[in-house]
Amino acid sequence: MSYREAVLVAAKRLKKCGVDNPQYDSQELLMSVANMDRTAYLLHCEEKMEDSLYTAFEKLVKRRANREPLQHILGYTYFWGRKYLVNRNVLIPRQDTEVLVEKALECINTGDSVLDMCTGSGCIIITLACEKKLSRAVGVDLSKKALEVAKDNADRLLANIEWIESDLFQNIDLSVQTNSKMDMQVNAQMDICLNSLYDVIVSNPPYIERKVIDTLSDEVRRFDPLVALDGGEDGLLFYRKITEQSVNYLKPGGWLLYEIGSNQSKQVRDIMSANGYEDIYIVKDLAGLCRVVMGKLKGD
Repeated sequence: MSYREAVLVAAKRLKKCGVDNPQYDSQELLMSVANMDRTAYLLHCEEKMEDSLYTAFEKLVKRRANREPLQHILGYTYFWGRKYLVNRNVLIPRQDTEVLVEKALECINTGDSVLDMCTGSGCIIITLACEKKLSRAVGVDLSKKALEVAKDNADRLLANIEWIESDLFQNIDLSVQTNSKMDMQVNAQMDICLNSLYDVIVSNPPYIERKVIDTLSDEVRRFDPLVALDGGEDGLLFYRKITEQSVNYLKPGGWLLYEIGSNQSKQVRDIMSANGYEDIYIVKDLAGLCRVVMGKLKGD
């Protein structure tokens, strides 16, 4: 059987199993197992596959037919043009989240400090740190295993990120270590406190309503970490908690930006407004769905 024939047979199998884009997935799996790029595949697609290679390919196709996400099988995906390692401990970075990154980049100035709450794979804060010269970049997640993935991604992409294992802001320390004398002036201490606040906080928190999780696709429901999906009874649990606590960690005039579910824009806007945010904007994605809510913390 040739490479091309193997792809066609696998695509038919995946289509019967309800997999979206079966032809694309089949070709990606074959190129992975054969260590080919797309050009090499096109040049050699009519050549006969070795039996051992076909056996290895069949194992990957079986996993995809079981609805395991393509990205998990390959072990990576792409976000903002960069390659990210992924596994079952993190949400797979999705194109929708690039809208959040795009708007955050518009808010960030050179030398700003940025915190990414519920960082997962780290794709948001790593992208921001690679695209902008930040004074401090921090990624926070409750999951130790997720932070291990994020750290691996940052190391590969040469991004200088501080990772903190924390239940939201619980372990976020605003104090700054100094060698100053104990009789430091009060106003100097206040300056240090202000300098340890963040200019921008971004978050793509869990926002799926608990009752909806069982209706999600097999790829999401069975393979994505539940802790990264469950947004409480109404899907707004983490927006409330993060917004309420963020005012203690964000500089006056600093920006808070969220990715949201497409039906949550008004509720999240109201939560932010009730906690002292102004200039609140709702941003749509390329499909015309509400995807980002962003607002500025009122000054003193």
